[in-house]
Amino acid sequence: MMKNFLLGTVALLLVACGSRATSNANSEAVQNEKDRVEVLYFHGKQRCATCMAIEKNAAETVETLFADEVKKGTLVFRSVDISTPENERLADAYEVTWSSLFISRWRNGQETRENLTEFAFGNARTAPDTFRSGLAKKITDALNE
Repeated sequence: MMKNFLLGTVALLLVACGSRATSNANSEAVQNEKDRVEVLYFHGKQRCATCMAIEKNAAETVETLFADEVKKGTLVFRSVDISTPENERLADAYEVTWSSLFISRWRNGQETRENLTEFAFGNARTAPDTFRSGLAKKITDALNE
């Protein structure tokens, strides 16, 4: 009986210490995070023509119109394959299960997200100029907030 009590106490302490260490590490990581805007394109392994157009046009918009911001690290484009285990947690955080486009603004460790998926699917392939200009406006607004 005493042995079980001691084992339980040790296990509890290890879990508590581990949780506290993780919490501190996460809060330090948040404090060290740079204020930025992220354009995140989530996709699965197989993609349709519209899905590929979203990624292509989003990446081109970021790389051509915002090259200085990308160099400074104030703007980041990420293509995230949600079918891989290493991206599962991020996909869960954004609650995505299929192709999606988000813009996230990070200020002082706090994130504000905007889901642009409907806009992206409506324009990326059939009206690419509308898609690029609309995304550029959203990025500019987020950078200036």
